Amino acid sequence: MIVAITTDMIRQLREETGAGVLECKKALEASNGDFEKAIIFLRERGLATAAKKASREANDGLVSLQVDAQGRWGVILEVNCETDFVARTEDFRAFTKALLQQLCGEPAVSDVATLLERPFVLDQNVTVSQQLTALVAKLGENIIIRRFARLQRDGIGWIEGYLHPGDRIGVILQASAGDPSVAESAAFRELVHDLALQVAAAAPKYVAPTDIPSEVLEAERAIYRAQIADEKKPEPIKERIIAGKLDKWYETVCLLRQPFIKDDALRVADLLEQKSKQLGTPLTVERFVRYELGAGE
Repeated sequence: MIVAITTDMIRQLREETGAGVLECKKALEASNGDFEKAIIFLRERGLATAAKKASREANDGLVSLQVDAQGRWGVILEVNCETDFVARTEDFRAFTKALLQQLCGEPAVSDVATLLERPFVLDQNVTVSQQLTALVAKLGENIIIRRFARLQRDGIGWIEGYLHPGDRIGVILQASAGDPSVAESAAFRELVHDLALQVAAAAPKYVAPTDIPSEVLEAERAIYRAQIADEKKPEPIKERIIAGKLDKWYETVCLLRQPFIKDDALRVADLLEQKSKQLGTPLTVERFVRYELGAGE
């Protein structure tokens, strides 16, 4: 007699083993509803251990990125595992490469949850989530698709990508130019590349002070105010001290305020102004995304 497989049976098996919904359904069908045999079925295939592995921290892995040949778009991706040993395996690298390929070809996918439910690019019969579960079972480590981001330009300019040796830090950066001929020039492309190197090396969080969210700015201001709360100075003097501390902080967190890594006598803003005059058109950094391995939320 064939036993009907219910959603409650699937849920219970999933809670017990951590395997995916489809894997649990197949296991119950193969065992004709026998719960213990279904667990054995999953364990024999290495799928019942994924839940335990998923509780372990995954702070190693790879940062990967791709920018198209015309500098119109860029995609950056971080996939984490537990150890450098697994990060260097061909299976892990092939999975990360395939995910990046998938994201480049599916611009409508905007978050990890959606990506996990999509058919896997190299095997349309399984989802990305199922492929990930199988990889966890095979490699024996927790693996997480941590995050990804996409930049797309509509105006005149260039999107540049830079991946630091070791695949632990990556940057995609969008800059604009007021003149199409300048945007196609080697001088502009070199500048945008240098700016991507700057972001990789100096780790700014924002392009300019005006991009800092008000709540972040106020929190920083509150820290400085607390630092000088006991000083017996007039309020206007305290405000000037706070303003000075904020200016120093901007040099750390804002790209345009940072010293240029190739010439620290220049700020990045000064460099852009200098190059704008040389090339005869306004040049602007629009936005950037910087990923450092294990630093994702």
